[in-house]
Amino acid sequence: MALKPTIYKFKIAVSDLNRNRFDDVALTIAQHPSENLERMMVRVLAFCIHQAEFLTFTKGLNENDDPAIWARSLDDQIDVWIDVGEPAVDRLKKASYNAKQVFVYSFNSKSDVWWEQSRSKLALLKVNVLQVPWGQAQDLAKMVERTMDFSVTLTGESAYFATAQGDCEVHWNVLQIPQ
Repeated sequence: MALKPTIYKFKIAVSDLNRNRFDDVALTIAQHPSENLERMMVRVLAFCIHQAEFLTFTKGLNENDDPAIWARSLDDQIDVWIDVGEPAVDRLKKASYNAKQVFVYSFNSKSDVWWEQSRSKLALLKVNVLQVPWGQAQDLAKMVERTMDFSVTLTGESAYFATAQGDCEVHWNVLQIPQ
């Protein structure tokens, strides 16, 4: 019998000071049985950073060809492709051909090794690579409850999360922005 995903319901007040955008977002998120809380919360962070009208979570780990998050246009073109983790270069190469913008949010303890092994090949692709420090992803995961209301304030390369469990700040490093 296959394990079922764990469902989380979040109400998020997003204040994006970088884009002067303020939204209230209600998210229902399925945490895949093989997904840790850190990865799930980095998905939430990426969703808040890129918040836009057609942005949606995909089937993610259930569907090998889909990213964690994407935005599709009305004519079904992929405007934004967002992967979370350390995807293979070939996957990102394919994504860069199929999407207008590609983002990777690398976050785990092997992130530095993945970057060093992939950076020369990724430099040839139109892929934005950002890195969330593993310790900060862990801090974010510690605050998770199955149902929660919280706020996220984005400014520069950081996000401030305020929850009933406490607060934390997550900074990301921009490793690559395509020319």
